[in-house]
Amino acid sequence: MKKKDLDFFKKHLHQRMQELLSQADDTVSGMTTTNENFPDPTDRASLEADRNFMLRIRDRESKLIKKIKQALERIENGTYGICESCGEEISIKRLKARPVTTQCIECKAKEESLEKALGI
Repeated sequence: MKKKDLDFFKKHLHQRMQELLSQADDTVSGMTTTNENFPDPTDRASLEADRNFMLRIRDRESKLIKKIKQALERIENGTYGICESCGEEISIKRLKARPVTTQCIECKAKEESLEKALGI
């Protein structure tokens, strides 16, 4: 992969990680400043449902942050953009669509087909 492509992905991944970390900080501060006194049980239930939904989103984002960190490590050690299954280069088009991917589209499709066949 060309240096300019690696620089592009490195910058993109760093920006995405900063966005996610900023959103996580906002969520934590928002949850600690909420008024907890609700006379109507429906209002309380609505707040709890919203919080649970937000926490699920943040959990998914936390997993994405870990994947971004791993992708940045792969950039540093020279393995970014190489399929971990077959060792071939992952297309730039695929990396732009999913910059944290570790597999080329063919290997990922095979893996998903196998998972579907096994019912995983």
